[in-house]
Amino acid sequence: MLHGHGDDLHTCGQTIRANFSSNIFATTDLSALQQHLSAHLAVIGHYPEPEPYALESLWADSLGLLPAEICVTNGATEAIYLTAQAFRGATSYIRQPTFSEYADACRMHGHSVRSLFTDDAIDDTPDLVWLCNPNNPTGEVRDRHTLLRLIDAHPSVCFVIDESYGAFTRQPLPTAAEMAERSNVIVIRSATKRHAVPGLRLGCLTAAAEMIDRIRVQRMPWSVNALAVEAGEFFLRENPPLQPPIDDLLAERDRLMAALADLKIADLWPTETHFFLVRLRMGTAAALKHYLIQEHGLLIRDASNFEGLDAAFVRIATQSRADNDLLIQTLSLWKHTYSS
Repeated sequence: MLHGHGDDLHTCGQTIRANFSSNIFATTDLSALQQHLSAHLAVIGHYPEPEPYALESLWADSLGLLPAEICVTNGATEAIYLTAQAFRGATSYIRQPTFSEYADACRMHGHSVRSLFTDDAIDDTPDLVWLCNPNNPTGEVRDRHTLLRLIDAHPSVCFVIDESYGAFTRQPLPTAAEMAERSNVIVIRSATKRHAVPGLRLGCLTAAAEMIDRIRVQRMPWSVNALAVEAGEFFLRENPPLQPPIDDLLAERDRLMAALADLKIADLWPTETHFFLVRLRMGTAAALKHYLIQEHGLLIRDASNFEGLDAAFVRIATQSRADNDLLIQTLSLWKHTYSS
C-alpha cells in the first residue's frame, strides 16, 4: 500500500502549513538528536554490525528482557513483513479496520487472510491474529487485563500485537516481560512513532527467544543502517521525554475534539490516544482533503481506504494548539462554504 498511507506530504506539490495526516507529533524538537548525529557522522564511513547486537542489548535491558528476546528492525514495517515471512503460508486473522500493511505482508507471503470486526470473533482456527494496540485508525486500546485474557484464552494462536503507539495512551498495557513469557505473542514496537523520526526507520520485535530465533533468520544483513543504530543508542541512553507530555497531548486532543463536535459537521469516534476518527456529515473525505490542501495548506488523512470504512471517514492526529486552532477555523469556513 505504498500510496495509501497518511502523511503523503510528498504528493501535495505545495507548502503544507500543518500536517494532521500523520500520527507523529509534527513539531517535536529533534535538535538534541540532530546535534548528536552531526557529531557522529563518521559512522556512515563503515559498515554497522550485520545484526545490531549492541543496540538489541541496550533496548532489551531497557524493557527488562534478554537480548535473545528482541530483534531490531528497519522500522515497524520491516517487523511486520519479517513476521509474515517467518509464518509463510499461515492462516491469519486481522482485526479491522487497521493498518493495511498487516494484510499486505500476509498476502505477499502466501497467507490465507480473514478480516474480523470484533474481538469476540477470534477463535482457535488461525495460526496468527494481528492486533494493533492502540489501534490505527480508531484509537481503541485494549488494556492489560483485556489483552492478556484474550491471549491466554487462545494458547494455540500466535498473537501479533503492534504497540507502535503504546507511548500515546494512558491505558495500562502489558509489560514486555509479561508478553515475552508467553510463547504465543509477538510485539512490534516503533522508535519512529515514540521519538518522531520517521526518516530513520527504527523498530523492533519482542517475543520469547524461540520465536525471535524464527523471525531473526529472515532479516537481511545490515537492514538497520548506522545512523539509525546511533540514534537508537542515543534514545536509550538519554531517554528523552515525550514531546509534548502525554497528559498535555491528550488534553489538547480533548479540546480539539470538543471544538470539532461543536461545529456539527461530523460524528467523532471515541479514542484513547492522540488521534481519532471522524465521519463527515457532509461531503467526502477526498473532497475535504483537497479543499484543505488547496485553500489552506493543511493536510488530513483520508481514511476511506481502511477496510470497513467508507468515503466519509477522516483521521486527524492532534498537533500543537496553534495548528489545531487553524484546523478548527478552516473547518468552520468549509462548513459555511459547503452549506451556502
